[in-house]
Amino acid sequence: MPDDDHAAPDGSGRSGGDAQPAPGGDAHPATDGDAHPPLRARLTGRVQGRPALSAAVVIAVGLLLLGSVAGARSILVREDVPPTEARPAASEPATVASLITAGARVDPADQHLFSSAAAQDSPAGVLSRVIPWTGTGELSTVAGTPGSPVPPGPRHLRVRVETEVGLPVDATRFADFAIDVLNDPRGWGGRGYTFERTDGSDAAFELILASPDTSERMCAPLGTFGTMSCRAGNRVILTWYRWAIGIPDYGTAVTDYRRYVVNHEVGHYLGFGHVFCPGVGQPAPLMMQQTKGLDGCLPNPWP
Repeated sequence: MPDDDHAAPDGSGRSGGDAQPAPGGDAHPATDGDAHPPLRARLTGRVQGRPALSAAVVIAVGLLLLGSVAGARSILVREDVPPTEARPAASEPATVASLITAGARVDPADQHLFSSAAAQDSPAGVLSRVIPWTGTGELSTVAGTPGSPVPPGPRHLRVRVETEVGLPVDATRFADFAIDVLNDPRGWGGRGYTFERTDGSDAAFELILASPDTSERMCAPLGTFGTMSCRAGNRVILTWYRWAIGIPDYGTAVTDYRRYVVNHEVGHYLGFGHVFCPGVGQPAPLMMQQTKGLDGCLPNPWP
């Protein structure tokens, strides 16, 4: 069952069946007479003592009606899919301006994050903060390292790192960043865990960086909306949306947010569940859903 930094499965409780008629009657109860006489009678005979319409009038009215329906249909075609539901094509990476224009659900609070603290991007593998909302769906495995970067601890785990093809990311730098975070003595590395990158089948879990659409599908049934990360089985799935820009509560400290999301989602894999802010002004616990807001706590990327 997936765990996520920030979302829960749909709990709407809606049933999948069709609406049923009210008890005691049919959905369309019969009446003593039709409310509208049959079309054949209206066109060829007399109805309630009124003469039938001439063929010319009928044809003219029919053409007018067809024109009206066609016009209404063209309006419906344009309005049937609201602009707020459109998303940029995979081949057209979008800046924040075009994402908003395309209605790709960019939170207004995130707009300033597209240009802030860009100097922190290179070490995390971020080549551009452009966000391709829909990716290729193809994952590429980053080459493993020859041996552990730190002396193996009592709980040594091999990790296969994968990135979605087409993202503006330096996959090796991303992988190095993530493994360094996991082995940091301030993090899980100081709790008896050590991590080694592998590209083989001996991985304990996969760490995946994917586009919003791909991450949303991989995290299902959790509703991450492409803007939140998750853990699903032996997969830790990070959305490029947050990897690129972070969150408002971390401000320009996007490196710390990236450390947080790696440690938090891997924390789920290690068996840790969510906790809450212990009090205003205190460091936020790592396993708090910080992406949803800090509730008065201070940003903290470490366990």
